[in-house]
Amino acid sequence: MATDGDTIDPEGSVPGTQPGEYVRGELGELRPGIERSHEFEVNDRLLTDVGGTIGVRFLSTPGMIAMLERNAAILSFEQLPEGKATVGFEVCVKHVAAAAEGAQCTAHARLREVVDGRKLRFDVEVKEGERTIGVGTHERRVIDVGAVKSA
Repeated sequence: MATDGDTIDPEGSVPGTQPGEYVRGELGELRPGIERSHEFEVNDRLLTDVGGTIGVRFLSTPGMIAMLERNAAILSFEQLPEGKATVGFEVCVKHVAAAAEGAQCTAHARLREVVDGRKLRFDVEVKEGERTIGVGTHERRVIDVGAVKSA
């Protein structure tokens, strides 16, 4: 949730992230090829033990998706003008390997396509070192924040 037009307040979204950590850039451009990576530790709300059935905790699929979506959202936010934001509307990923509790992983997003200036298609992945944990695509739509607030 934005605290003002220039920063993201991630309170409650990702453990260990501080308010104001991400700011709008110098009004960049949402163009294919821009990318962003974010390192994170597999912990807290990102974990699962599959209801206690396996006796060990590791990165859950919803936790992995949250980190992928968050990274793409911040990449977009850093390029958008005041009053604009993005919302995710499609995620298609495969969770292909486990990352244990405490593992250091990297979420990566690369903007592949911009359609009509408002639909954003990303290639996304999570890696632990050189090992792929998850890979796929994610789509976001640019919205007018004022229109959403008044609805």
